[in-house]
Amino acid sequence: MAGAPTGGAELFYERLALAQSDAGVAVLPIMRTNAGRADHLAALNPVQLPFGGPMDLLTSLLVRRALRRFAPDVVVGWMSRGAAACRPGPWVLAGRLGGYYDLKYYRRCQHLIGNTAGIVDWIRGQGWDPARVHHLPNFAPDLLGASPAVLPVPDGAPTVLALGRLHRNKAFDVLLRAMPLLPGVHLAIAGTGPEHAALLALAERLGVADRVHLLGWRADTGALLAAARVLVCPSRHEPLGNVVLEAWSAARPVVAADAAGPSELIRPGLDGLLVPRENAPALADALRTALQPNGLGAAGRARYLAEFATAPVLAQWADTLGRLG
Repeated sequence: MAGAPTGGAELFYERLALAQSDAGVAVLPIMRTNAGRADHLAALNPVQLPFGGPMDLLTSLLVRRALRRFAPDVVVGWMSRGAAACRPGPWVLAGRLGGYYDLKYYRRCQHLIGNTAGIVDWIRGQGWDPARVHHLPNFAPDLLGASPAVLPVPDGAPTVLALGRLHRNKAFDVLLRAMPLLPGVHLAIAGTGPEHAALLALAERLGVADRVHLLGWRADTGALLAAARVLVCPSRHEPLGNVVLEAWSAARPVVAADAAGPSELIRPGLDGLLVPRENAPALADALRTALQPNGLGAAGRARYLAEFATAPVLAQWADTLGRLG
């Protein structure tokens, strides 16, 4: 795995490796050098490599050497750069996609794994043999019962939480434009990224800066969800939406824009609310509804336990990888 220092796909890589190891599976993480991630995975003795640009031939050689020593049955190339660094060998090579990536990076793979049904359908539509494309969802940790984080909001103020990188794809600008329509509501956004200054400036122009709180990158997701009434995911582009699963695990109502991932997950009106992308008034209306007493959080929690908790998802991974190997 050669992902970014932080992010949902990278975090799930850590969760999956640790959960598989706890279940008795022999796992060797091979990853881009990252001290924090290596510390999280220290019990698995991860191999850290540079994973440089197109001319980095050394990393591929070192990956192959590490794999030959470990002798796995199955190798999972995590996202584009991880898959591109792998070579065929005496193992089954499967590429894992968490988005609609260029399949040229997966040309050496014998199987592909998508974390949504939509991604799986798209891969098969590119000409891949359906028997070699598999759907394995993400799981989220059980965050119910965490102690609430202390947020910079007045006591008792209704608070909406958003989680994610401060990037245009996340559409936090649309969320800010909904805030003038929600008097008295506070918004906390946990994440870092290139849109930080622009979002602060927009909040000032909209007159809501006193009710918008940019928290920076936070690892205490459960505590943040416990401190908020609603989780909002306004993304323009969201292949899955790990934040939806996390909110469900914490029994928090979810409001999301109708990007591909949330649209696949949420049953509108039953376990969440969906609104059209780029529509601040519709987003405000949905948040207003979600802030009132409703059964959305309980229904989301039930979905989580049945489909997206660690045990059911880990069983699917074990079954699929067992058949591949």
